Amino acid sequence: MPGARMPSNGLSVTRVLTGLDIAHRIEQAFPHSVEDATPEAATVTADDLIDVCTYLRDDPELKFEFLSSLTAVDRLEYFEVVYHLTSIRLNQMTVIKLKTTDRENPRVPSVTPIWPGANLQEREAYDLMGIVFVGHPDMRRVFLWDGFDGWPLRKDYLVGPGGRFPGLERFPGEASEPLGGRG
Repeated sequence: MPGARMPSNGLSVTRVLTGLDIAHRIEQAFPHSVEDATPEAATVTADDLIDVCTYLRDDPELKFEFLSSLTAVDRLEYFEVVYHLTSIRLNQMTVIKLKTTDRENPRVPSVTPIWPGANLQEREAYDLMGIVFVGHPDMRRVFLWDGFDGWPLRKDYLVGPGGRFPGLERFPGEASEPLGGRG
């Protein structure tokens, strides 16, 4: 663009809105909707997730129209769903999170009505972590087969009776002794 100023290296650097910055903006629009904020991300309440995400997408100063990544993290005491948001038009990015403390039946709202690209990403989080996305148009496994027992990316998935882990005690080829199971 004529007259546009670029950094000396000629590259346009993507602006990062920190968790503290985005939490402030969210709190201004939706008081009491932010549970926690760190420099890395803002954690929002499940009850306000849809309104907050719609705001982040539609606000003209934010325009986070692209969900670049949705993933889940097992923190043992709770699960986190992490949303990496990008505004291609404004060349900025941010991260928001949501916590669910119910390990037996984790449920969070689906953001597929806001970002259709969340469809497969939510299905992946369901398939591997067991988090149900309420309102998802097709909540079923995407990698594993129907009837697969459990959620293989949960930290407690391989814990067996007596706290033992089934499977091999090391990677094949790591040592010359024959491998035996731990089960």
